[in-house]
Amino acid sequence: MMYQQEFGSDRKDQHVGLASLQYKEESPSDLTETRFVHQSLPELSLDQVDVRTCFAGFELAYPFYINAMTGGSAKTGEINRSLGILAHYTGVPVAAGSLSAAMKDPNVLDTFSVLRKENPKGLIFANLGAHHGLDNAKRAVAALEANALQIHVNAPQEIVMPEGDRDFSMWLKNIETLVRELEVPVIVKEVGFGMSRETISQLLSVGVKTIDISGTGGTDFAKIENARRSQNKLDFLEGWGQSTLVSTLEALEARGQKELSILASGGVKTSLDIVKLLAVGADAVGMSNRILQLVKDGDGEHLQAAYLELDKMKEEIRAIVGMLGAKNLTELRTKDLILAPKVQNWCEARGIDWKAYANRSRGLK
Repeated sequence: MMYQQEFGSDRKDQHVGLASLQYKEESPSDLTETRFVHQSLPELSLDQVDVRTCFAGFELAYPFYINAMTGGSAKTGEINRSLGILAHYTGVPVAAGSLSAAMKDPNVLDTFSVLRKENPKGLIFANLGAHHGLDNAKRAVAALEANALQIHVNAPQEIVMPEGDRDFSMWLKNIETLVRELEVPVIVKEVGFGMSRETISQLLSVGVKTIDISGTGGTDFAKIENARRSQNKLDFLEGWGQSTLVSTLEALEARGQKELSILASGGVKTSLDIVKLLAVGADAVGMSNRILQLVKDGDGEHLQAAYLELDKMKEEIRAIVGMLGAKNLTELRTKDLILAPKVQNWCEARGIDWKAYANRSRGLK
């Protein structure tokens, strides 16, 4: 098959190669068509702007993180080495890819633990699928000396994956056990299909306090797994799910007055994308494929370019927040925002008051 000739037979290498083929420079339309109402008098100095944020008991100087990508092969281990170095020098939190492969084969564990080796004091999240039990969860956390554990939910990917799981009956029960028994926070994460308020209500009911809604608009794992199928392709499932912006709105509806940190990821390309999601209500924003493209070649020149890019993003986020007349993220969430037409249609169908976002500043006068 063509993808094996180009990317090799290892599934993790195939995922990285196919994700790179999917990568687009432009942001998803839900984000580009969502617009701030420009106000000409910010009435502050950028020196006053503080974009710190908190979730799961962690305080971040800047409200974004490097989300889960890869690990499990020699090639992906080198990518994780670069990610660990990048996270160390930028101070940006980083998540490992799924450690499922290391649970089966301890010989590949160092392709994940290299993140901690290169980033000894940084904030690192381990990652496992929702079918894993407590013992594996503890092993994954210990292997990375992880500060938190991402539990990913990915039913559409499993359905399309030729060797994927077919039994999802224990996922919620497993998550409940992990939340109750682990000594580190549990972050329940989608893998690019988004979340609904019903899903989030289920997670809240078993004690989950942090979610990563990870919506459509970035890497499509249904498309990746279809490329790996030799026959009986399920290409009609490509594009399945809710967008990142829609999923963030759904999460806010589900949260209400409950304790829940909302992380948003999926198709995020620019500092402006980040600020828009923060303005809607996300507590922090994750980036994956955008970062992968900066580090996948692994040499010092690309790593230096990645460092400069993340450093630039930090300043861009502060500048945009300040330009909007906000001194912090709490004030940012009072700024008027016109949601994209497709998002408005979704909100109408789901009973979400999208017009309230366009007129949030009125209540402050």
